[in-house]
Amino acid sequence: MANQTVTPWAPFRQRAFLVLWLATLFSNVGTWMHDVGAGWLMTSLDPDPGMIAAVQAMTTLPVFLLALLAGALADILDRRRLLLVVNAMMLMASAFLAFQVQRGGISSHGLLLITFLLGCGAAFLAPAWQAIVPSLLDRKELQAGIALNSMGINISRAIGPALAGLLIA
Repeated sequence: MANQTVTPWAPFRQRAFLVLWLATLFSNVGTWMHDVGAGWLMTSLDPDPGMIAAVQAMTTLPVFLLALLAGALADILDRRRLLLVVNAMMLMASAFLAFQVQRGGISSHGLLLITFLLGCGAAFLAPAWQAIVPSLLDRKELQAGIALNSMGINISRAIGPALAGLLIA
């Protein structure tokens, strides 16, 4: 029994892993959709190349600034609660952005601020998710779980921009 082979899909038998993996997949798809949509929106709000580049900077700057703090908090706080709270905050920021865009009330600086806030959320989600995976799986399934996590990131990286392009078109 100790030499039992673990399939690459074995972690999906753990309900908690499956639910969190799917939630992370959808969250990451939304993040990639926002990256494309925010860049496209900025071209109509302020077509200055510096402002368009600032959208990407506001997406990635929080990871640079907050990586150590986010990792420490993922080690100190209840990871499940941290994931839920940060995702809820990102949902509210995204909904506010959608409302502002729908009513025509978004400014270039408002877009940058909301993009920065969403980047902050992403900066806090990554270490918490990576740290929670070992507690969700048996040791023998951990390698497959890490591989599935990487696969989910790559799936969302492919689907998110494609969906955003379809919606923009």
